[in-house]
Amino acid sequence: MKVVNVKKSVAFSPEKMKKVSLFDTDNFFCDVYCLEPGQFQKIHSHDGPDKVYFVLEGKAMVTVGSEERELTADEITLAPNGQDHGVVNHTNEKLVMLVFMAPKP
Repeated sequence: MKVVNVKKSVAFSPEKMKKVSLFDTDNFFCDVYCLEPGQFQKIHSHDGPDKVYFVLEGKAMVTVGSEERELTADEITLAPNGQDHGVVNHTNEKLVMLVFMAPKP
């Protein structure tokens, strides 16, 4: 059984958002997204998979479809397949999120 300490997996990059893979199977993936202030995941969409964003630390401005909302620690949202989605760290603090996607694209 693979067990991962999420907090010890957190890593940031000054150049762009850092994705750290925790689990990656043929069916899904689970990553930690680490965003410094001002970093972002551009708005995009996937044909097929759903994506879940769960904020562990900080605040995120999350877009899903035509809605944009600030999520804080312990809040979670779903970006259903085919809907545009993305994340911006619009604060002066670091942002850490768990991100799940299935089925894997």
